[in-house]
Amino acid sequence: MTTTPDTRAPSAPHAPPPDPAGSQAPAAAASMRLREIVFGAACAASVRAAARLGVADALGEEPRSAEELAADLDVQPEALRRLLRALTCYGLFVENPDGRFAHTDMSRLLREDVPGSLHHIALWCTEPWTWDAWPRLDEAVRTGRDVFTGLYGKGFFEYLHTDGGESARVFDRAMTSSSRQAARDLAAYVDLTGVGSVADIGGGQGLALAGLLEKKPDLHGTLLDLPDVVAHADARLRDGGALADRVRLVPGDCRADIPVRADLYVLKNILEWDDASTRATLRNVVEAAEPGARVLVIENLVDDSPSMRFTTAMDLLLLLNVGGAKHSRASMTGLMAEAGLDVSDVNPINPYLHAFEATVRR
Repeated sequence: MTTTPDTRAPSAPHAPPPDPAGSQAPAAAASMRLREIVFGAACAASVRAAARLGVADALGEEPRSAEELAADLDVQPEALRRLLRALTCYGLFVENPDGRFAHTDMSRLLREDVPGSLHHIALWCTEPWTWDAWPRLDEAVRTGRDVFTGLYGKGFFEYLHTDGGESARVFDRAMTSSSRQAARDLAAYVDLTGVGSVADIGGGQGLALAGLLEKKPDLHGTLLDLPDVVAHADARLRDGGALADRVRLVPGDCRADIPVRADLYVLKNILEWDDASTRATLRNVVEAAEPGARVLVIENLVDDSPSMRFTTAMDLLLLLNVGGAKHSRASMTGLMAEAGLDVSDVNPINPYLHAFEATVRR
């Protein structure tokens, strides 16, 4: 018996029925993550509440129940349990099987008595004015200008120091806390070989300068900042302080003039208000310095950084409150080169700060 060859194309293998759960998994995960993001205010508010209530300090090193903590904090136990439960979802505190709560590495940073504490930073970033400003981010993006003046009828710093009240004190404590940690990291980073004098430009209380002076006993330094700022410089730098005999305190505005000659100029987190101010400050450094002098610019970057979520958030907050901006590696390098500085290297000081190493062009 003969057969006729089957010339039809082979049928496609039978495909399994679609898996509703599998096909929807990426979409479901995206939906869940977006829901978490848009409820981000709840996370920030929970951290603020924990800091204001002193939960991390009350917890100590031994696990405790919500009832025990509530008795010490004079709060309602069940409401505290709900707050702690929310925070455990983000890695702040952990709930043990017996219902007691314990610290995590993050929650310990809310204590006021630990090195590197973020207690005051957490309060500053969630101050009442921030809740008014963030919802207007679309306005700031549309105009490229701050929204603070429209909200409060005056600029950010004028408001802070006239009407800010406790917010101004929170700001001062937060900046001091942040500067103290940065000063330690900077002192560990900077090579002071061959440096006899250093100028801390716009250096606030002078914590960075004090750290460098303590690192090198024969180093002399100058702190330049606005009159009200240098008047409240770190006690080590003022008359009678341990470093006072090696320090000059110069009141002034670095955007107008820098009447200081030094081997090394340090500018930390002061070039973020606007490009005109940055250009003026860098130009004044170049005009004051001798050719070949070292210039160290230290900034948070919005690119090439392991802390992108933090630095980009700070960038947007600057836009909201003063119309300023954080820098990218390219934008900072470009402005420095334009001013007459030769940038030789860019290095991380810590996960949040980068140092631009430069010399004044010969």
